[in-house]
Amino acid sequence: MIRQAGALEERIKADTVVALKAGDQRRTQALRLLTAALKKERIDAGVAPDEAAELVVLKRERKRRVEAADLYEKAGRADLAEQERYEEGLIAVYLPAALGDDELAAIVDAAIAETGAASPKEMGKVMGVVMKKVAGRADGGAVNRLVRSRLGA
Repeated sequence: MIRQAGALEERIKADTVVALKAGDQRRTQALRLLTAALKKERIDAGVAPDEAAELVVLKRERKRRVEAADLYEKAGRADLAEQERYEEGLIAVYLPAALGDDELAAIVDAAIAETGAASPKEMGKVMGVVMKKVAGRADGGAVNRLVRSRLGA
């Protein structure tokens, strides 16, 4: 059974062709790595992923690049760290713009009002609502910290 690639995967494949025609080997290789990660996710899931699932893969790959770059820098391998930072920046192009602090605070406040949460015990309800609304535009840890501070935890 042939599965169709998602919209982001198709966009990355098209950008790979452009980079290949331009002779940009560094960009071509980085984009091929992203395509492989998305294809692996599609095969593992057994269905064509929606855009949200593709974003999860891209975020995971971006996080891997950040962690690898930090490790390379600590090991004194600036050349490898620089390549990881390049790939991280390339992945960021395909991710939605991150929410600003004020926008995130407004979403959290609205979710607290919507759920009627008044104590840290109700944090799960608020987190569920907020994470659906931010849809990959905010880090889960940052959302968690903000919700905790708003609920007095």
